Amino acid sequence: MTRLNLTLFAILLACALGVVTAQHKARKLFVELEQERREAKRLDVEWGQLQLEQSTWATHARIERLASSELGMRLPLPSQVRVVRLPPEGREADSR
Repeated sequence: MTRLNLTLFAILLACALGVVTAQHKARKLFVELEQERREAKRLDVEWGQLQLEQSTWATHARIERLASSELGMRLPLPSQVRVVRLPPEGREADSR
């Protein structure tokens, strides 16, 4: 009878250690999951900020201002504009 009790006690102890180990692992994974969720939320906010920044950098007014101030570009005078007409499809330029 004592031997049976010791065997059952050993099994009980092994099961208890298994439960404790499983709970510890589950809690550890839950903490890791929460950290990843926080990181995902932070990255989502950063993504939104980057999209806003990209749209700001690409505005037409900014591009025009940089072209004139940093590159010295300006709009051509109307007399400097040349219109190039393409021949209709199917006709060659020489046949005109």
